Amino acid sequence: MNTTSEKPTQHQVKTFIEEMFEPAGTEFEDWEPPDWLPNPPFLRNIQDLQLREWGRQLNNQWKFLGRNIKEDVRVKPDHYSLIYVPYPVIVPGGRFREFYYWDSYWIVGGLLYSEMHHTVKGMLLNFLSVVDKYGFIPNGGRIYYSARSQPPLLIPMVKSYVDKVKDYTFLKESIHTLEKEFQYWMNVHSVNIEKHGKTYRLARYFDASSGPRPESYREDFQSARLFKTDAEREDFYSELKAATESGWDFSSRWFVLNATNKGNITNLKTKHIIPVDLNAILYWNADILAEFFTRLGNTKKSLVYKNIAKEWLDAVTEILWHDEVGAWLDYDIMNGVKRDYFYPTNISPLWTGCFVSNAINNSTIGKVMKYLEKHQIMVNLGGVPASLEHTGEQWDYPNAWAPLQYIMVHSLEATGDETAKELAFQIAEKWVRSNYKAYNETNAMYEKYDATVPGGHGGGGEYTVQLGFGWTNGVVMAFLDMYGDRLTVGDTLGGIAPQASTGCILPSSMTTIILSVVALLLPLFIGCMGVVAFNSRKQYILGVKFRKL
Repeated sequence: MNTTSEKPTQHQVKTFIEEMFEPAGTEFEDWEPPDWLPNPPFLRNIQDLQLREWGRQLNNQWKFLGRNIKEDVRVKPDHYSLIYVPYPVIVPGGRFREFYYWDSYWIVGGLLYSEMHHTVKGMLLNFLSVVDKYGFIPNGGRIYYSARSQPPLLIPMVKSYVDKVKDYTFLKESIHTLEKEFQYWMNVHSVNIEKHGKTYRLARYFDASSGPRPESYREDFQSARLFKTDAEREDFYSELKAATESGWDFSSRWFVLNATNKGNITNLKTKHIIPVDLNAILYWNADILAEFFTRLGNTKKSLVYKNIAKEWLDAVTEILWHDEVGAWLDYDIMNGVKRDYFYPTNISPLWTGCFVSNAINNSTIGKVMKYLEKHQIMVNLGGVPASLEHTGEQWDYPNAWAPLQYIMVHSLEATGDETAKELAFQIAEKWVRSNYKAYNETNAMYEKYDATVPGGHGGGGEYTVQLGFGWTNGVVMAFLDMYGDRLTVGDTLGGIAPQASTGCILPSSMTTIILSVVALLLPLFIGCMGVVAFNSRKQYILGVKFRKL
């Protein structure tokens, strides 16, 4: 800086970085999972031979998504931005080279279908070591993520592993660390809400650190120029990081403008929104911990977590369930209003069991189904979109995401209602066929897809579409395992032919033809709307290592 009078040129900065930093990715070494099997048992349930072969190819992808961190990262942690973990990991793919918290739930699920128990245990041990160090699991495996987390799915991951492998010794050894993470969410993220003279406790996403996100510093700094004071800018940075903690970065779901979800990224108010899915997951965490302590013979601790689960169930039901709507809705604590906008997570309490079982009767199920019919969730030919809002953000229309399809399918299956279960199958079928079409045409699995076009990949947001892709592979494997005896490739070249109507959701054949034509034109329009958001926040990666000191 002295030689440039503190005004280096772009070329000088580029030269400095090239001389002083190693290329991104050099902190890893090649690793192939030793427990990988070429033909895991779940493939046998897939009746369609083309889908079975595709499942085999997806299983093969785990070999290319494995990463082992070099020993030098452990020895010289101050030389790296990477958080060292002792066991190899399966990563999402693309620009996401390190572990990411909530992605790992669906990755672990896929690995369990692939019978890769040793790999899964190593990933869980990594997470436990991270909780021991930080008190929670950061957003991802970089030190600049260490002030925020992501949706708390470690405890459900451990349950998936223990249920599959019956490794109760592992459960006993990890239980107190699992409690530690749960308490982090209780202590840091919970807020009190008053209703009818009673106080309820629920959680929101929150990040108290100062400054822009390190991994997107330039984008955040530029966006913050719209604010006049330092205090306003700091609050905006905090909202950006809270939205990123949600995993939905970014979405109209976190916009608050005149008590609505309109506006843009400068209207983020994530810290002031009580999300349905976060609280459904926290209920699930408490319920699983109660189950774990019962298994370990600690009835006193089990009762503690049963009581917390009941507290959360009561709060979710009282504050977030709306009988007149037929769904759970996010709650705006700043304006004291429900956020009556469609997001797939509005039925997520069914997925986690966060509902009063005797209240999920035919009447309630009917209301949920009418809610989904009202919002025409099956109209789009490429999957259920993240929202119906056209903002250009990646967690809005027209993007469709694997975890949201998974949540909807498992939510509907959990009702036990045959009509709901049939709709679950139709959602899974549409998703599998769209993913299969994309894979056949591009030999790739994507992070997100275009709901309007079967086989189309998504767009918008802060970076270009990513390939890999861990959670997408895991969700497809889950659907192939669940419905392998029914799923077929179908007409994946000429659009997806809908199944026979169940009475309320599927469009008619004529409507489908019209929608197919519209679907070819709509992405062009949506892409134009999203181009500003896409170009203004381009990829900015800090995954690099110091070479010279």
